[in-house]
Amino acid sequence: MQAHEVAFFKLIEGEKQFQVPLYQRTYSWGQREWARLWTDVLEHAEIIEAGEDRPAHFIGSVVLAPGTMSAGDIQRWLVVDGQQRLTTLMLACCALRDRLRDIAPREAGRIHKQYLVNEYRDDLEHFRLLPTQADRAAFTACVESEPSAGGSDGIGAAYRFFKQALIDYDPDGDVDALKRLETVIRGRLSVVEITAEHGDNVYRIFESLNNTGVKLSQTDLLRNYVFMLLPTIGERVYTKIWLPMQQELGAGNLELLAWLDLIIRGDYRAKQSEIYRAQQKRLGEIVHQGGEKALEGEIAELYRRGRLLMRVIEPARETDAELRAALLRLQEWGGQITFPIALHMLDLLDHGKATAAQVARALSYVESFLVRRMIAGIPTNNLNRILNSAPKELEADRPIDEAVHRYLSGERRYWPSDEQLRTAIRTRPFYWSGRPNQRFFVLKRLEQSYESSEPVDFAAAKLTIEHVMPQTVTQDWLDLLSPEVTDEDGPAELHAELLHTLGNLTLTGDNSKLSNHPFQRKQEIFDASALHLNREIADAPRWGKAQILARAEALTERCVALWPAPLPGGSDLEDERRTWVQLRRLLAELPTGSWTTFGDLATVIGSTPAAVGSYMASRPGLENAHRVLTSEGAVSPSFRWPDDRTDTPRAVLEAEGVSFSGGGAADPGRRLAAKSLAKLIGMDAPEDPEDDRDALRKRFADQLSVHGAETVELVTRVLEHWSGKGGNLDYGSGEADTSCYPWLEDPKDARGWIWPVVFYPRSATIEVVFQHLAKRPPFDDEARRDELRRRLNRIDGVDIPEDRLAKRPGIPIGVLSGDGITHFIEALDWFMDEVGTARSPEKPAPGEPEDPKLAAEFHSAMLVLYARTRTEADHNASAFLSMVTEHGGVEAAKRLLASPHVSDGFAALHARKRLDLSVEAHVADPRFAALFTEEERARAAHRLAEAGYAP
Repeated sequence: MQAHEVAFFKLIEGEKQFQVPLYQRTYSWGQREWARLWTDVLEHAEIIEAGEDRPAHFIGSVVLAPGTMSAGDIQRWLVVDGQQRLTTLMLACCALRDRLRDIAPREAGRIHKQYLVNEYRDDLEHFRLLPTQADRAAFTACVESEPSAGGSDGIGAAYRFFKQALIDYDPDGDVDALKRLETVIRGRLSVVEITAEHGDNVYRIFESLNNTGVKLSQTDLLRNYVFMLLPTIGERVYTKIWLPMQQELGAGNLELLAWLDLIIRGDYRAKQSEIYRAQQKRLGEIVHQGGEKALEGEIAELYRRGRLLMRVIEPARETDAELRAALLRLQEWGGQITFPIALHMLDLLDHGKATAAQVARALSYVESFLVRRMIAGIPTNNLNRILNSAPKELEADRPIDEAVHRYLSGERRYWPSDEQLRTAIRTRPFYWSGRPNQRFFVLKRLEQSYESSEPVDFAAAKLTIEHVMPQTVTQDWLDLLSPEVTDEDGPAELHAELLHTLGNLTLTGDNSKLSNHPFQRKQEIFDASALHLNREIADAPRWGKAQILARAEALTERCVALWPAPLPGGSDLEDERRTWVQLRRLLAELPTGSWTTFGDLATVIGSTPAAVGSYMASRPGLENAHRVLTSEGAVSPSFRWPDDRTDTPRAVLEAEGVSFSGGGAADPGRRLAAKSLAKLIGMDAPEDPEDDRDALRKRFADQLSVHGAETVELVTRVLEHWSGKGGNLDYGSGEADTSCYPWLEDPKDARGWIWPVVFYPRSATIEVVFQHLAKRPPFDDEARRDELRRRLNRIDGVDIPEDRLAKRPGIPIGVLSGDGITHFIEALDWFMDEVGTARSPEKPAPGEPEDPKLAAEFHSAMLVLYARTRTEADHNASAFLSMVTEHGGVEAAKRLLASPHVSDGFAALHARKRLDLSVEAHVADPRFAALFTEEERARAAHRLAEAGYAP
């Protein structure tokens, strides 16, 4: 075995292929891991641009074993460990290549050849990385820039993340800036390459890696290092200082303190994941210069700061009322983003360099900075840097409140002015800004600003945010808006424009009662409210555009009074440019096989459908523009390709997997509504309190009710019949069209469920999902799908042609009237019978696992189990690892269960109270029931019960 640190490009250069073994899990990194890696890349790009000299950033290890080779063959390596970071870096290279393709094609070609492929090899040997078979098609599509690249799986999501990140980093296409990013990926990200020789046991290598101190927490490592430096006074320092500090703060807060200590000392780039290295260097120098006494003083200073930190974390400890209130408000805002600047201010207060009143005022500026940015929709990606840099950059010769006000008002800090705040409150979708607790915080503060003689007890009241004009709009509300529409927009567009703005929002404990009732009914409920916000609404004569904008103006004045403005002369917020940058990010993130609407995009970016449409029409080269359709699911008449393409957007979408109805409407099941779009770019979409099953059922009924009582009665009869025969009902989460689909549990199919139709209330249609059924037995047999078609065609007015047996044809709900409902229910009954008599899957050959995929999952779980027992239970299960390696996870578990005695490993885990890590607990897990006999599962359950553990 050999191990050495190497840059990413040095690892992959040359004619090589890295193969991820089939037993490895599929690609599983997500938003958190991608964002962390991208943050590191951007930081080192800034270091390069600034001309600073810093060592490469270590991102982990890659364990490789020699693969099969023949004469003249390429060099193959099996990736035993590290496939996640290796795959992620390759996908980042794909995104960088694609970003450069139009602005520097030669650079794009070089990246493709140097990083991604073996230029002179064909077929699978062409790819420098070959993931598991489950990920292979998605990965090679990204490498080869195929139309299917960027799908909805993990590989596609990672590719889209980096495409979006590159657009966000450099929307103007600066080649030099992009090449700096390549330099970072190429040479400033290092890994420890561990290579095995032929015959080495790669699992032993993995075991040796997990025996190192890497699994110790940062504070464990720091404590060990500190007391290594205190050979003569360590016991006294531990008893008098370290132990009390550790007990008062707890492990998590102690690690937080060690990081904040670095930030306050000016190292604003310090990461919580690397505090040990940074503190090790600093404390080592202190001992070198001043000996053990100097280090003792440093630990005492850390403890002093720790007590200050607890006042930030638990503001009730603060004795000054005004300062305590300011700290409590920041605690309600949430997160640790204000901890560095707040701790720095308390540090100044503790040293007599500031008064409590000054610190409270300074914290109110921080609160205003955060709240105004959230209301104005300013991205949060630079907030950490701004607030972490504050302790170093604040002017020390000014009072702290004045220094904070001046600092946060500076250029490129984007603290919205009064006028910018006013515009945002009138036009931006406040309900889509910030996190749920932050939106609630703003409305709570606005209510408190009335200074009622009998204030609301917010701690006891169960309040949620309510849309006065409801999200599910009824005809009554559309009629109310009709007099205020313009030539460009209808009432539906006006509803979408005003719906989520602050002027249309309030707090209530009666969300379910208010629902989407007409305004007159809501007035009655608001009039009985204890909240001033609601009683003002109750006094309004009606609730349309004029009233919502008037309320927005009134709330703006309260916001201006609550949250002070920045000093004049700060930087322009560039709101419009920021809006379109976010639009381009969303477009780049749209997965293959999906579509969205102009209105959905407008909701997320805080614009209007008309403005989004105009912007896109003026820029025909926008990525994935063909995936943006009208609210009816049709291609916009203004759509144009940027070149001389002759194929239609519909044809392209169909090639990507989006089907269209006979009337030309895209499959609503493939639509990404606003909440789904927000998730694509890591934006927190609002979670409605009514987004549960009962609320979705009610929303479906409300949307269906606009078509009249007969339509509701017909659908209700069908759904009640289905449920009465043991069928299940579920509902889609789409706000505009909340679908309902009746489904059956299907134990004979690995996916477990199957459904024949979907009801869409907005269009009052029933979609027959032949496309879905074609993939599930017994309806993968075309003859059975055709029989369902013929049974439905017995209904008067229904004539589904034979060529739709792989599509999703729709029929109007109205055809169920008269005898139609009888024929429809008979077709559903026949469907239930067919599922009940579906053929059993073929039995595997003797000796093969019942479910190879499930067996592979269990095998992986056993390998993870071995690693967890080492790190979490301090038990070395090397014998168990050998058994799993030799026989496979399922067979190893069966052998252990066949023994009349519990294993040594079971006994060791019992003693450590960690039987959740036992093989028996995994065998008893219902997920793996199909792999074991009833006797084996009973034996596992009996052993666990005897040991006092219930899985």
